[in-house]
Amino acid sequence: MPSIPKRAGFSLIELLVAMALGLIVLTSVVQLFKGGMDATILVSQQSEMQQNVRAALNLIAKDVSMAGSGLPSGGFALPNGAGATPSLFAVDSNRAWLNNNSYPAGIVASTPVSNYLYGSIPGPNNGMELGGPASLAATGQGADATTVIYEDYSFPLNQYTVTFPGATPNGSTIDLTPPAAAPPGFPAILSPGGIQVGDLILLNNPQGWAVGEVTGIAAGGVSLTFADNDPLNINQSGAAKGNIKYIASGGTTVADRIWAITYFIEVPANGQPPRLMRQVNGQTPQPVADNIIGLNFTYDMCDGTNGPTCANVSDPIGNGYSPNQIRKVNIQVMGQSLLSYVNKSRSMVLSSSVSTRSLAFKDRY
Repeated sequence: MPSIPKRAGFSLIELLVAMALGLIVLTSVVQLFKGGMDATILVSQQSEMQQNVRAALNLIAKDVSMAGSGLPSGGFALPNGAGATPSLFAVDSNRAWLNNNSYPAGIVASTPVSNYLYGSIPGPNNGMELGGPASLAATGQGADATTVIYEDYSFPLNQYTVTFPGATPNGSTIDLTPPAAAPPGFPAILSPGGIQVGDLILLNNPQGWAVGEVTGIAAGGVSLTFADNDPLNINQSGAAKGNIKYIASGGTTVADRIWAITYFIEVPANGQPPRLMRQVNGQTPQPVADNIIGLNFTYDMCDGTNGPTCANVSDPIGNGYSPNQIRKVNIQVMGQSLLSYVNKSRSMVLSSSVSTRSLAFKDRY
């Protein structure tokens, strides 16, 4: 019987060595792949976060740069004198959004008034939503708010003829007539982008300036109503001065829509990340950026004559300045990545400075 030839094979030791080398190579490949995935995700988070924070900063800067535009120089008094109560901002028909939301004091003909509309109203350490946490979990700090007010140049309300109905108008209603030679497509009051309930209408004539919150619009947009007890407490027909009633008999009147825009941070109760909110006039605030964990404003009041403490002032009013002295607003927004990966979140800070040329800008420092 022929013999069966012997065939060489792997010994147990050789097999174990080969398996060990294979595991080392496989582990190295997996680690390399994981490192690449980690880097890709972190870069993606960084890019998304940067876009989010930059968009928020650009939006704030755009509004701040318009502060005071179209308003009378130095601002003007809101309802004041006998029967007047504080007017408000950052309020809609459902609730107030900030703790301190009344207008500051001002001066009219050397007389102090407690209800004054400026183009810029600082809100130091007042930027957390009323009813929510007092600070942000990510930083343990609060936030600032800011309110800016300026004319809306997109809707030609100033081309409408304004009249006050009634022999003795009380300022509760104005009638609006479009220009007789209006071109085709001239926007109507109720057109998209037109006037809506909650908007602020600025009126001026030889008697002075006054602002009202729209509480009703007649069918076809032929008249606007400014009833008392509006959410912003602007329409105060019982006030002695500073209301629409006070200027109703003052002659030819021009109307403009103005924007009163407030930025603050909301922390939703449903566990969602904190977000930057933008509230306009008496409308419901809208989120403009998610996972914003820091919002800070400082103000430069320097005009070349006041002292070295005029720069980076966080609370101008509390330090004896008028908002009309604001020359520059310094904005700082901090964001965090929306998602955490392997328990790591990315964060970043963007800053910008905006000159407020419609307030009291001077090119001297």
